Amino acid sequence: MIIDCHGHYTTAPPALAQWREQQIAALGGPAAAPDPAGPHLGDDEIRESIECNQLRLMDERGIDLTVFSPRASFMAHHVGDFATSQKWAARCNDLCHRVSALYPERFAPAAMLPQSPGVDPATCVPELTRAVEELGAVAVNLNPDPSGGHWSAPPLTDRAWYPLYEKLVELDVPAMVHVSTSVNPAFHTTGGHYLNADTTAFMQLLQGDLFADFPALRLIVPHGGGAVPYHWGRFRGLAAALGRPTLEEHLLGNVFFDTCVYHQPGIDLLLGVVPARNVLFASEMIGAVRGIDPRTGFAFDDTRRYVESAGLSPEDLAAVEERNARTVYPRLDALLRRQGR
Repeated sequence: MIIDCHGHYTTAPPALAQWREQQIAALGGPAAAPDPAGPHLGDDEIRESIECNQLRLMDERGIDLTVFSPRASFMAHHVGDFATSQKWAARCNDLCHRVSALYPERFAPAAMLPQSPGVDPATCVPELTRAVEELGAVAVNLNPDPSGGHWSAPPLTDRAWYPLYEKLVELDVPAMVHVSTSVNPAFHTTGGHYLNADTTAFMQLLQGDLFADFPALRLIVPHGGGAVPYHWGRFRGLAAALGRPTLEEHLLGNVFFDTCVYHQPGIDLLLGVVPARNVLFASEMIGAVRGIDPRTGFAFDDTRRYVESAGLSPEDLAAVEERNARTVYPRLDALLRRQGR
């Protein structure tokens, strides 16, 4: 199988964005709040949004299944308060569940959390539990910066996050460390903030000792790890200077990277530096980088093409494209086994 561990519902029907706009308008004035049950979408509307977009490209590129979560830039945890985020997260998670119910062999749902700046992460536990136990989510997205680019949250190693980690371990689901929209003009959302966050999260984990307390916790750092593979020597040196064990011993039992890197040299570097067992195939298709690369004639986000040209052994290629995802996402593996795959 080819499992894409990083997909977002970027093509949701317009009614979802309209619901969100109405919710935001109601925060600052007399506008009516939207229907708490969420936008009224028929199955045919969802099918059209998927079959003409993600599913078409999956078929063209030979991707069997995508782990599918709400649109990252739409999470926008900085908007409103916890109650705002709670309602929004629930509606987005419900929609990803509906996609997976319509296409159970092509999509497995992942969830966003109702984070809010300055609010105890423990408040996210009920929605995390609902998403996993009722909606079948196999993973969640965890935003290390709910402020939207101002980095007011404590580092991921802070004990404030521990109730969330305890629940992730109990439910046996991993978290993808993924920020949302930047409202800081210094950081472009997808070109700056996303990649900065990947690098920052890895350094926070290097500085701390989180996995001594949570040896079963699994975190995925997306977008190829940001600057991490390129500066692997720097991180190795910093680990030594800070008195930490080697990166392999300190982090690589719990931290994984995806292949959302949009050119061949970048994929080659990632797979040449990071052990194959720590890399999961992903494309984030119809995401931040759309369009055709004029140098190759292929879509930038057609990452399978790069991975399969990177010179991996057949065993390592199978690990990257399927086996690692089944290991890091045990609920996904269980789902596939129930389907006879």
